[in-house]
Amino acid sequence: MTGRTALVVVSHHRADSLTAHIGSVAAARLEEAGYAVDLLDLRAEGFDPRMTVEDQPDWDDREKVYSAEARAHMDRILAADLIISVFPVYWNGLPALLKGWIDRVWNYGFSYGRSKPRLAGKRMLWIGTAGAPEGDEYWASLQDILDRTLRDGISFYSGITDAAVAVLPDAEGEPQIVDAEGNLTKGEALTGGQRVAHYAALDRRAVEHLEKFLALD
Repeated sequence: MTGRTALVVVSHHRADSLTAHIGSVAAARLEEAGYAVDLLDLRAEGFDPRMTVEDQPDWDDREKVYSAEARAHMDRILAADLIISVFPVYWNGLPALLKGWIDRVWNYGFSYGRSKPRLAGKRMLWIGTAGAPEGDEYWASLQDILDRTLRDGISFYSGITDAAVAVLPDAEGEPQIVDAEGNLTKGEALTGGQRVAHYAALDRRAVEHLEKFLALD
């Protein structure tokens, strides 16, 4: 064992989702590499993404004591050397479940608002699943939007300078192309062996992103 710890955060409303599956694949690869893994399934643990008065930032008090639920999640973040967030891409961004976790837990006085960031020195990899294929003219723009929002706007802002964003394409196994005029064309959904092979390839890509980020052999 290396003594390294990882928090794998899964954000999807279905237990049988591709997101949950990729989260399990990532956790297994991390354990194989010697990490002690804390798998945080926000749906399974009943996390409520809605902001509360108790967890609303108080700009006059960065030492505010937030809710017991938020503080428990803060402790899990602090205990991790590495944070992996796995999520479906909704409207060029995060699903409400994950966005609410950021809003309530990555709060003023904890992840930001201090001259010496509490999360400095941690590493973070965001793994998103998107319906768009790489051949879509929108693909490069999507990656840029997520990189700026997640790596720069959340990780870096919270003192995590070693962060990256990886997006897995064609997550629905159904070609969806949006052209320069905004027209959507949908192809036939994959079935049978082709579908199995497609999702096996997504598993491999997720692991490759993880291995590249962590420089694993």
